[in-house]
Amino acid sequence: MTATVDRRRTNRAPYLLLIPAIGILLVGMGYPLIWQIITSLQEYGLKQQFGQPAPFVLFDNYVELATDPQFWTVVAKSIAFCLVTAVITLAIGVLFALLMNAVGRAPRIILQIALLLAWSMPVVAAMTVWIWLFDRRRGAVNYLLDMIPGVDINRFNWLETPTTFFIVASVIVIWMSVPFVAFSSFAGLTQVSEEVLEAAALDGANGRQRFFGIILPMIKPVIAIVFLLQIIWDLRVFTQITMLQDAGSKSSEFDLLGTYIYKLGTKSQDFGMASAVSILVLAITILLSWFYIRSLLKEDES
Repeated sequence: MTATVDRRRTNRAPYLLLIPAIGILLVGMGYPLIWQIITSLQEYGLKQQFGQPAPFVLFDNYVELATDPQFWTVVAKSIAFCLVTAVITLAIGVLFALLMNAVGRAPRIILQIALLLAWSMPVVAAMTVWIWLFDRRRGAVNYLLDMIPGVDINRFNWLETPTTFFIVASVIVIWMSVPFVAFSSFAGLTQVSEEVLEAAALDGANGRQRFFGIILPMIKPVIAIVFLLQIIWDLRVFTQITMLQDAGSKSSEFDLLGTYIYKLGTKSQDFGMASAVSILVLAITILLSWFYIRSLLKEDES
């Protein structure tokens, strides 16, 4: 009887230890979320700028968003942008991880230092360099491309049209995110048994077969988590788009969800609508990542 009671107390101990962490999360994240939900049910206008309380309009903000074609255009662009950049980032990051795992100690250290420098550079400083690189008059990108025979790209403005604007934005976001994916994937690769790979090579498996048949299934949990984080981060990208807009056009055609919310809340002072969009972004993030969360839960259960 005493052993059973002790076992129950032991089983409860981990849950009791989690209570402080859960409490901090509820206070730190729950309060802003509740405040956003309440604000999304209110209407803000000129009177509220002079201290008048915002009246509750319940779900009118959400109804207006649901019938706003501009909002859904921004949502479609944001989802497409985050999926494309996340997939490319994951592919390049895994390739860098494989390269670090294949080369010797000295080249690996040099490559890791280069990735760390790119990763640790402040966003504003990095964006200043990237904007200069794509500058239409003094940019190094136009200068180098113009040196290619048959390519006439002198004074080409990369930030003039939405297509080239988002190509530049994708390059910058991918460049800033690849180091995280590379280091995370490399950490997963260090757990792959060399004996298993050698046995597969002796059985005649080539590099492609070893990667897809052995390496990829073993590092799949790491890749799934990294890809999930990339989708969340790229869906909420803000600083890069804002600084590119400051250097180019501030038209709504160049907006993603982050800048769209910023313009609603800061420039239009429509905090109710901005909060409603924020809640919808949270819902979109959960929907996009539900597949990966469900697969991770199934793996934990098995």
